[in-house]
Amino acid sequence: MHLEGGCYCGQLRYAVDGEPMMMGQCHCRECQYITGGSPNVFMAFPVPALTYTKGAPKTFMREDLDGAATREFCENCGTHTTTRPRMLPAVILKVGTLDDPSVFSPGMAIQALDKQAFHRIPEGIPVFD
Repeated sequence: MHLEGGCYCGQLRYAVDGEPMMMGQCHCRECQYITGGSPNVFMAFPVPALTYTKGAPKTFMREDLDGAATREFCENCGTHTTTRPRMLPAVILKVGTLDDPSVFSPGMAIQALDKQAFHRIPEGIPVFD
């Protein structure tokens, strides 16, 4: 699978070559902060599958949390493109940054204990608390 995407202003672009390890929604409180309140809709790929083709992301990681992930975003417009978890050899791609997000189909919902009443989980997918 070859996918391309980038940030809202166009200063940051990436390409992904490979098959996703998983696709889903994350309802954890941290993801709600990053998305502005919604679940995080993501595709996980092996780290080597993603390359930045234009620009370089700015990164942020909370040093006060054990196991905090590194978040990558455009330093100009602030679009959050990827997350790199410390404990998982994967890059978590934000589906909304894809040029064609229609390739996404959620395979699971995770961290559902933190789900808000207004979040929707598609019927028939596995749900993990």
